[in-house]
Amino acid sequence: MVRLMDIGLERLRNMVLDMAKHSEQLVTMTIDAYRQGKDLGRQSFDWAEQLRLLQDETSELAVELMVRYQPVASDLRFVKSCMDIAYGFSRVGRYANDISRTLQVFGDLSMCDRTAVEQAGDHVKQIISLAIQAFTKRDVELARKLREMDNVVDRMYLDCLRKAAQSSQTDTRCVVSQTLIIRYFERIADHMTNIGDSVLYIVSGERSARK
Repeated sequence: MVRLMDIGLERLRNMVLDMAKHSEQLVTMTIDAYRQGKDLGRQSFDWAEQLRLLQDETSELAVELMVRYQPVASDLRFVKSCMDIAYGFSRVGRYANDISRTLQVFGDLSMCDRTAVEQAGDHVKQIISLAIQAFTKRDVELARKLREMDNVVDRMYLDCLRKAAQSSQTDTRCVVSQTLIIRYFERIADHMTNIGDSVLYIVSGERSARK
């Protein structure tokens, strides 16, 4: 017999996965815009706002489930974690929109060496995909791998900072825009790592995926 609680948990899961899909699409769209020198206009803002509204709806459902059914053990961990995971995907929308605004401010960057940004962007896309898989499958090993991948983005950002500090370019647009964008990627990767921690908490009750 299916519990009413189970129906609510499945609905909550689907709402989080909907946010995950939108986040992944928005980041892909933003990276493509960078490669193509395209101005997304209000589109990225609208998508980010949609993610924020979805986060609010997810939190409201989670609170409703806790008040109505008073879940315990793994059910309670799942409900609480879905609130944290929804927040993480909402922040992805915020940072993707920040990247879009950076492109608007700096304009044409086709003269810049875009290798570092493209590499960081592709790596972050992989991290988002892995975070979604970890949540969907409740896979602890995938969740732990997220931290390793996040460390790669951290190193990319620090390397970018060092190069910026040593740069003597007269056109600072390339250096500053690259540093800002990779910083936003680094923040997105941090939130995906937090999602990995939430997956671990759902499965085992542990709070962190640190080994």
